[in-house]
Amino acid sequence: MIDNRVKFRHLQTFVEVARQKSVMKAAELLHVSQPAVTKTIRELEEVLGVAVFEKDGRGIRITRYGEAFLKHAGAALTALRQGFDSVSHALHADAPPIRIGALPTVSTRIMPQAMTLFLKEDVPARIKIVTGENAVLLEQLRVGDLDLVVGRLAAPEQMTGFSFEHLYSEQVIFCVRAGHPLLLAGSDLFGELERYPVLMPTRASIIRPFVERFLIANGISGIPTQIETVSDSFGRAFVRQTDAIWIISAGVVATDLADGTLAALPIDTSETKGPVGLTVRADAVPSMPLALLMRTIREAATEVAKT
Repeated sequence: MIDNRVKFRHLQTFVEVARQKSVMKAAELLHVSQPAVTKTIRELEEVLGVAVFEKDGRGIRITRYGEAFLKHAGAALTALRQGFDSVSHALHADAPPIRIGALPTVSTRIMPQAMTLFLKEDVPARIKIVTGENAVLLEQLRVGDLDLVVGRLAAPEQMTGFSFEHLYSEQVIFCVRAGHPLLLAGSDLFGELERYPVLMPTRASIIRPFVERFLIANGISGIPTQIETVSDSFGRAFVRQTDAIWIISAGVVATDLADGTLAALPIDTSETKGPVGLTVRADAVPSMPLALLMRTIREAATEVAKT
């Protein structure tokens, strides 16, 4: 346990005396009297139970115990200053926006609830949310154009330099309009697929390999009429107006399925399930607003996982 008698002033005074190797110089820089500095150092030594400085001729020098403590005291002060700076910077009107990259499934299912929770925090921060293919979003994250990507876990070779936090798992479904002929009981679903246009994820999308493996495993080597898209607005409109089949992450159409405008074909796609989570640069330290937003995303994801 950290002794609650150690205060910020003890650490600040100790570090300054160690840097200046002089009580007098430290007192001048701290704008306090020399006796006050001496008293503060003695209080710290009393808590630690060892001397952190000793006389060296007419001056002082740090002891081996003081050297050991200095590393940690300096790190603690640096962390506190960074924390203060983070909060102060976040409250400025000219602070840069928080830039979030989200896959379509996340933009539809997670981000609205996450943003609702974030706005309740009353943090004066600007938020920029962009949606796109996973590879594009990760590249923007890598070069610093995004602060966070929320989506599926990428392949290992694409995750170099990144850190991933799992939130929940999601699978791909085959989605059609309500009343579609393939919803009739007893339909040979895989045998009938080639009769209809199929909306497929693009080759650069994160779920494309899952879809291709699933189709091959079920005896489908090719689809005659295939439209590649990552546009959920186009996919939703086209499937509602036609007999097309939309192969898409379940989260993108969760609301449509719930209100009955779209329906999932009775196909077991559990093997397409994959982790969804937060991806950040491994060397990045989140700002206070970003940390708060990540927390609200976690909370929203927890609610989604329950449904």
